[in-house]
Amino acid sequence: MSQRATDALFQSLFLLTDIRVMLRETAPLHKLDTGEKEKAEKILSKVKRQVEILEEELIR
Repeated sequence: MSQRATDALFQSLFLLTDIRVMLRETAPLHKLDTGEKEKAEKILSKVKRQVEILEEELIR
């Protein structure tokens, strides 16, 4: 596995941890307010980019 793939993997895990923290803070109903939804959208966009990098490095 390349260094780029390793970095993308760890970055995606850190970003997913941010989502996990958000869900813990909004438990048990997980109703996100507008700001939280925007933050989640930004985080998920970054996760998608990291997954794209992983695909480029590992599959293609």
